[in-house]
Amino acid sequence: MTATHEKNRSNGRAWIMLLLAGAFEIGYALSVGGSQAFTVPSWSTAAFGFFLLTLYFLSAALKSIDVGIGYAVWAGIGSVGAAILGSILLDQPLTAIQAFWLAVIIAGVVWLKLADSAKLQG
Repeated sequence: MTATHEKNRSNGRAWIMLLLAGAFEIGYALSVGGSQAFTVPSWSTAAFGFFLLTLYFLSAALKSIDVGIGYAVWAGIGSVGAAILGSILLDQPLTAIQAFWLAVIIAGVVWLKLADSAKLQG
């Protein structure tokens, strides 16, 4: 296996870890909301578990992904996911203008990923 192939494979795993970290961040955000300031034990326990998982996967991803890019993508996934799922699962309002700005965040995350891929090939 060539060094370039191994580096691409490692970077692919890092992006998967970052996506998992983002998913766990969504779970954390929704659980914190459900915990009602950590007064509901089941939601509080879930929030703690999601918190540990998101930190673990984020730190693993940042071994290969630049911190600035990784953190921006992680935060984008968490914020967009929490807003969308909060709207669906928790009946929180989501206006058209909010949906537009969430789409802007998604576009930014996609462009960051594309920029990182171009850096590897260049």
